[in-house]
Amino acid sequence: MSQSVERAIRILELLSEGPQHPAAVAERFGVHRTTALRLLHDLCDGGLARRREDGTFAVGYRLAGLAQAALEQFDLRAIAHPFLVDLGRQLQLTVHIATLENGRVIYADKVEPQTGVRLYSQIGKPVLLHTSGVGKAILAYLRDEERELMPDGYRYQRFTDSTVTSAAAFRTQLEEVRARGWAEDDGEYEHFINCVAVPVRDGTGRVRSALSVTALKAPTDLAGLHGRLPVIRKTAQAVSRALGWTQ
Repeated sequence: MSQSVERAIRILELLSEGPQHPAAVAERFGVHRTTALRLLHDLCDGGLARRREDGTFAVGYRLAGLAQAALEQFDLRAIAHPFLVDLGRQLQLTVHIATLENGRVIYADKVEPQTGVRLYSQIGKPVLLHTSGVGKAILAYLRDEERELMPDGYRYQRFTDSTVTSAAAFRTQLEEVRARGWAEDDGEYEHFINCVAVPVRDGTGRVRSALSVTALKAPTDLAGLHGRLPVIRKTAQAVSRALGWTQ
């Protein structure tokens, strides 16, 4: 990948977090301000960025259209989305589906309740494997030779008191997930958020995806999510059947 293309991609990722001043872009990527400004103007010319009246730059309207068109090409999202919407409507909680892609587990779709706090997760972004319910629900069912997603030297970074910080402890968690059929995140990335996740099978019966329901602990703690597991499992099975799985 050329340096200019790589910088353009990284700038777009930065702009997606919020409007940026050219000076901040230059500092972030260690380039001269004129270089950052040139790249920003090139992105504007292509409709992928836009200059605001206050002199900052934000993502362009064309990018939103391209993103929507791209999302429509993902079969998993197209198939699963109606099921996620229905589950989210029933539970009034945030629903995700994540999948294994190019050696990473990424969020393929997300449905949030119309009211309430919006969560940080983003479609297309990779998950932290050792702190996420969907990551555990997928890894637990992979073949041993496929578990290279957790390479030697993987850093089990601690985020909260609940975070697993060793490979041995994480392996134990995965064994438990496989035995009971579902995974959980007990405030392991952010102490005030928890979730439960269940595997989704494809037409061959393999687990390459997982569905999760996430909530703030204050109104819905982990025990409350456990009580919703039957309907969550039912939805995951419906998605699996839509993907061609026959039990």
